[in-house]
Amino acid sequence: QVPFTVLQGEGVEYLGHANDAVIAISNYRLHIKFKDSVINVPLRMMESVECRDMFQLHIVCKDSKVIRCHFSTFKQCQEWLKRLTRAIARPAKPEDLFAFAYHAWCLGVCVDEEDQHAHLCRPGDHVKYRFEMELVRMGFDLQNVWRVSDINNNYKLCSSYPQKLLVPVWITDKELENVASFRSWKRIPVVVYRHMRNGAVIARCSQPEISWWGWRNADDEYLVTSIAKACALNPGAKAGGAAQPGGGSDGSEPCDADFDSSLTACSGVENAGTPQKLLILDARSYTAAVANRAKGGGCECEEYYPNCEVVFMGMANIHSIRNSFQYLRAVCSQVPDPSNWLSALESTKWLQHLSVMLKAAVLVANAVDREGRPVLVHCSDGWDRTPQIVALAKILLDPYYRTMEGFQVLVESDWLDFGHKFGDRCGHQEKVEDQNEQCPVFLQWLDAVHQLLKQFPCLFEFNEAFLVKLVQHTYSCLYGTFLGNSPCEREMHNIYKRTCSVWSLLRAGNKNFHNLLYMPGSEQVLHPVCHVRALHVWTAVYLPASSPHPLGQEEMDIYLPPGSQSQEFSGRCLDRLPKTRSMDDLLSACDSSSPLTRTSSDPNLNNHCQDVRMGLE
Repeated sequence: QVPFTVLQGEGVEYLGHANDAVIAISNYRLHIKFKDSVINVPLRMMESVECRDMFQLHIVCKDSKVIRCHFSTFKQCQEWLKRLTRAIARPAKPEDLFAFAYHAWCLGVCVDEEDQHAHLCRPGDHVKYRFEMELVRMGFDLQNVWRVSDINNNYKLCSSYPQKLLVPVWITDKELENVASFRSWKRIPVVVYRHMRNGAVIARCSQPEISWWGWRNADDEYLVTSIAKACALNPGAKAGGAAQPGGGSDGSEPCDADFDSSLTACSGVENAGTPQKLLILDARSYTAAVANRAKGGGCECEEYYPNCEVVFMGMANIHSIRNSFQYLRAVCSQVPDPSNWLSALESTKWLQHLSVMLKAAVLVANAVDREGRPVLVHCSDGWDRTPQIVALAKILLDPYYRTMEGFQVLVESDWLDFGHKFGDRCGHQEKVEDQNEQCPVFLQWLDAVHQLLKQFPCLFEFNEAFLVKLVQHTYSCLYGTFLGNSPCEREMHNIYKRTCSVWSLLRAGNKNFHNLLYMPGSEQVLHPVCHVRALHVWTAVYLPASSPHPLGQEEMDIYLPPGSQSQEFSGRCLDRLPKTRSMDDLLSACDSSSPLTRTSSDPNLNNHCQDVRMGLE
């Protein structure tokens, strides 16, 4: 008999025993049931399986867990090794992932109830119409200063970019095409955030293709400097009170995108106040940026980009991050607890990498908020370190992204729309066997968000369980949100309509993920401490056995009615808590006629009950 509740669309393929445990493999997960505990691991979360000491299987997971299974015979161990190796092999096609079977069941159940289906499987309108809503919320002047270009309609310019791109109004589509030929993977500089008080923006792109020949591109140089000029034309509410002549909404008229830029550089651009010096933040080290010239890449030269400053952050590439994570996983899975824990943790360099990422985000936030400077962020390709910095800086600057709704918009906009390669980085892309493409980039960023949550516990609407659940479903493939490498790929496979969204589980109405300490209404810009000594190991993810906090329920709770779901969750969580006694009347509690029969929170309380009673009297 199957020892667990089968998910909708889930079929059990193998069932057997290993010593005192029952093991089952379905098309979604590995289930191991012991006498006093249960382990559930989605197959796509398992990175590797290997046999050790003849009778022991080591299952290494992508979220840092390591599971050890002991078998009574070598033959039995080899049989399960082969089964698990087959089960975790890369899918031949996207439809082999469980997310499609899961959604097909949902569709069958809710076929006559469209509203319920939309509620269970789809994100809200704040995600669906995020681009338009964000433009309005951040106050972009789309009449005189900025325009939404459709040059990437049907992904004809860049398959890893969204279809709508925000650029200065006088930049033509022809110029954007020329810039695309100069930027790696055609990922041109586009604006993704505007500071509402001073009008400074954050833009992102990939590296310029300078190469050893030292190529230049006039349109690229013009676009970068135009971003700074546009900020001066569209100052924020704070600067708007002392607007310069020709600035603000009285600038140039909207110009036809097909005109030449020399005609469209209207008087508003020239009459605007002096633009602030634009900060170009290169996530790489200077050495790495120069080395990229050998492969056709490179970095901007300040001599060719007037009124710009280039800063290098020295963030490690995906290969260093992958190695660091593997060391961290090895240290956290050691049995027994290593006596040199602190030195071993330091040697992984995981916290050092987090510190550098936080420092880069703080640098961007300070430039935008304190100095009113526009910032352009890029790394090599612009889809790993770039979204880490940009998304983290937006959280520091804007309290909207610290809400559950805003955080969803942030992940969709800066990670999914701009082509972070979730399929390759998480290891569930079909027909790809290159392990060098795997790297926990998104997990590392969630860890940085967790560090902010630790330092500012009252300024986030969501709690730690929200982030932990997001880590799990980044790899589980139960939902389709993180499938594929780009928005073009997800649209090609129609993933949005054929799978459920993870935001249907992590929706704002789910009280299990609400932070009880949250104080709404705060406009505070976050200034975290970035020193390594101020950072913490994320025990709920890397050391779950020692984590003191009970986490959220299994993913199948999503289909329970809201009331019963909340009650069941609360009940189960309370069952795990230590049993203590609460008294309405302390005097009667301390009375000798009604002795305490349960262990109290403070073991010394029983000895001092009489003193307390006398003091109160």
